[in-house]
Amino acid sequence: MIQLFDLTKRYGTFTAVDRVTLTVPKGALYGFLGPNGAGKTTTLRMIAGILRPTSGRVLIGGDDVAQVPLAAKMRLGFIPDRPFVYDKLTGAEFLRFVAGLYGQEGPVVEKRIDELLDVFELATWKNELIESYSHGMRQKLIISSALIHRPEVIVVDEPMVGLDPRAARLLKDLFRGFVGRGGTVLMSTHTLEIAEALCDQLAIIQGGRILSAGPMADLRRQHDAGDLGLEDLFLRLTGGTAVMELKKVLEG
Repeated sequence: MIQLFDLTKRYGTFTAVDRVTLTVPKGALYGFLGPNGAGKTTTLRMIAGILRPTSGRVLIGGDDVAQVPLAAKMRLGFIPDRPFVYDKLTGAEFLRFVAGLYGQEGPVVEKRIDELLDVFELATWKNELIESYSHGMRQKLIISSALIHRPEVIVVDEPMVGLDPRAARLLKDLFRGFVGRGGTVLMSTHTLEIAEALCDQLAIIQGGRILSAGPMADLRRQHDAGDLGLEDLFLRLTGGTAVMELKKVLEG
């Protein structure tokens, strides 16, 4: 459902993403992992059409993001790591605005707005200005806005940031239900426990390049890692030697 071909992004002489080729299949919850500065957010923003690649291609459901951007973006819901919203709109007005960007309006959209606000426990804040929302509430509103047009693909950058445990559990269940119905989720996260428990497949990126990709069992096999957990495998691949040594010391 998401295909990347030699995707590259350069800023002057600095290469943030270096010839990334990756396929995220339909019906998968795919984890995208890497240390800070590895190129995760840049890659996700190119998939969402927010950044233009220096070279390479992004296909969403077969639609090229550069050549047919409207068709590609109609398939996509993007949840950024920081909730940027319009403070002077109410929650309902913001969701109505986002739905309008996808050409959707009327009673069906109003029903969808009520459903999403209810699911994320924002119904009582429906007609309150967003400037009065907490960070966690804004994050819930952004997630709702990504789902308002019923996308086929969700791309999400650090989804659990700012969410309380109940909302985080709700989001996990929502993602699993979404892929269970044939949807596709590409999720960047620093929380390796969540990635290992939740994701069907994983890709690890560092220095703008994919180090390893596939189901956890394949990652272990590729790197002769036995039954190593994701955290230890991640640290081995990304050079976290000092962290691994400290962990051994603390564990005795």
